[in-house]
Amino acid sequence: MNQLFERRRAGVLCHITSLPTTKLKDQSSTKLVSKSFVTDNHSGDLGQESRKFVDFLYNIGASVWQTLPINMPHSDGSPYQCLSAHAGNPEFISLDILVELGWLTTSEIEASTLDKQSLINKAHENFNVVASQDSHRAYSQFCEDQAFWLDDFALFLVLRDRFHQSCWNSWPSDYKNREPATLKSAQVLLAKEIGAIKFTQFVFFSQWLALKAYSASMGIYLFGDIPIFVSYDSADVWAMPHLFKLDEDKNMLVVAGVPPDYFSSTGQRWGNPHYNWVAMQEDGFAWWLARMQTQNTLFDMIRIDHFRGLESAWEIPVTDETAMNGQWVSAPGHALLNAIKQHFPGMTLIAEDLGVITEEVNALREAFELPGMKILQFAFGGQDDNPYLPHNTEAHSVVYTGTHDNDTTLGWYLSAEEYERDNFKEYFARYAPKSRFEMPFSMVEMALMSVSKLAIIPMQDILELGTESRMNVPGTGEGNWRWYFNWMQLSSKQQKKITSAIRKNKRN
Repeated sequence: MNQLFERRRAGVLCHITSLPTTKLKDQSSTKLVSKSFVTDNHSGDLGQESRKFVDFLYNIGASVWQTLPINMPHSDGSPYQCLSAHAGNPEFISLDILVELGWLTTSEIEASTLDKQSLINKAHENFNVVASQDSHRAYSQFCEDQAFWLDDFALFLVLRDRFHQSCWNSWPSDYKNREPATLKSAQVLLAKEIGAIKFTQFVFFSQWLALKAYSASMGIYLFGDIPIFVSYDSADVWAMPHLFKLDEDKNMLVVAGVPPDYFSSTGQRWGNPHYNWVAMQEDGFAWWLARMQTQNTLFDMIRIDHFRGLESAWEIPVTDETAMNGQWVSAPGHALLNAIKQHFPGMTLIAEDLGVITEEVNALREAFELPGMKILQFAFGGQDDNPYLPHNTEAHSVVYTGTHDNDTTLGWYLSAEEYERDNFKEYFARYAPKSRFEMPFSMVEMALMSVSKLAIIPMQDILELGTESRMNVPGTGEGNWRWYFNWMQLSSKQQKKITSAIRKNKRN
């Protein structure tokens, strides 16, 4: 068993975008809804508030911070549809840290009407003039070490901007098809812009690794999330189209998703391209191993989103508007996980094993001794053999009240069928007879009481927030990923309750 699962731990699920910000320049599109903040232009960052969140985890006795994927998203903000499997989200960069380093000035920020990327570009210009030799050497070393993805990504992003943010498959054919002479010429003509993108990623990785080091000093482990698929409009598919199921013109043949389920009666059509597993296996899964190398650098443990797709994945005809008419197609998950295990023997992986789970999927997870996920909101439909009931879970698992795809626990309880609420109250009374029933804390307490070695509580449940604070509604394309909190929402009573419950259930 991995050392992170050798003792009982508690953690909190909170994405970087959900952190407070000390400087929100434009509050005009922000609204306060039942103690919940929702906005289109907010993003937390890797500066002061991130460290304050680490301090909060330490103070309540938690030892794990789980985020959503931290890669660079498209304009919809979804962390599961990103422009690169490696590149970090520039919106997470702390401008205050750049000021502390002397690469940006407060007056430049305050006088600017530019977006964050433009300010980072300004910091790049200043860096070239004022940065120390050690900083220049660190930047050069970063570019050299990360060249296996950074070179293609930087060029991709600059070209994407040049072609008005259009998908790479609509670029002029020489660029779309990566004609060597055309790309070489672009690298020379666009060297300044390419350098700015590389600098941006250098800053992101530097700030993230500094946060990771601070977290480690406080005994806090960072828990990441890796989407099983990548976006079609990404540097990865543009640079290595042979690794994906595309036609001769590099258009998708099939797209990824899941069949009708708990979240959607027509299934979920994610739109990602499927992998050409034959091509991936031929080179020993080099692309996957490079991807895992980056994640292993950034995190202490990693959740594989939609783990069942490593056993078989739902392939939907590209012309279909819903996910109803797909089919399950096998994937070489055993060979892939074996390669990952050989290259990264100490890596801690968690399987997101929700949805349509077969004996084959369970066998794959168990073969590599990967903890699965147990969601308490799914537990109270009335069946005694429900695998999510706390007494049916096993120690080598991760229990949640709910995930980013679920309603908040208070929202779930208020909208649940009456029999589900009755089943929950009866179960709680039986297994926690000395505790007062109150939602959503009763569900939080139940998660912490469970036998699962790791219990993860969404920040919304600690703050006792309702449906208006939900992070994501699967199958919908708008209004997601926008929730964030303010420290004023955390009462001393709430902090005392979660601290006491973590301590009482011997988690740390």
